[in-house]
Amino acid sequence: MQIDILFGTESGNSEMVAEDIASAIAEAGDVTVRDMAGVDPADLVPSTFYLVVCSTYGDGQLPEGAVPFFRALGQQTPDLSGVRYAMYGLGDSDYVYSYSEGSEIIDRALTQRGAERVGEYGRHDAAEEEDPSVLGVAWAQGVLANAQILHA
Repeated sequence: MQIDILFGTESGNSEMVAEDIASAIAEAGDVTVRDMAGVDPADLVPSTFYLVVCSTYGDGQLPEGAVPFFRALGQQTPDLSGVRYAMYGLGDSDYVYSYSEGSEIIDRALTQRGAERVGEYGRHDAAEEEDPSVLGVAWAQGVLANAQILHA
């Protein structure tokens, strides 16, 4: 099965996590890492499973790399029925009211267009000392195993 890891980043952390996830799940099928900035939401297809890794910028804004994707979702309003994805958000819980909001903005936009989020909503908290890639890899492996895409 095709697995696309889409990342939205401001400083590169989400891209690093996406690349680490791709390396860890390479045996699951054809795995591609793509910057959301260059992805047309109308091209998302049900035959591909999407792992979305998105950070939060500032006080709850989208990272710059996710803005074109989000705008296209709003302007094109594609029908994403049948598209399945899982979400991993990066944020900092010291910002109580906007923790992981960047990923939540993308999550809401995808579900409003008919896409289905599956599995646990993964989150990394920069206020903790855990490595975002270690948590991201464990999250991705769990989601793919539960979705019967990757055998644990």
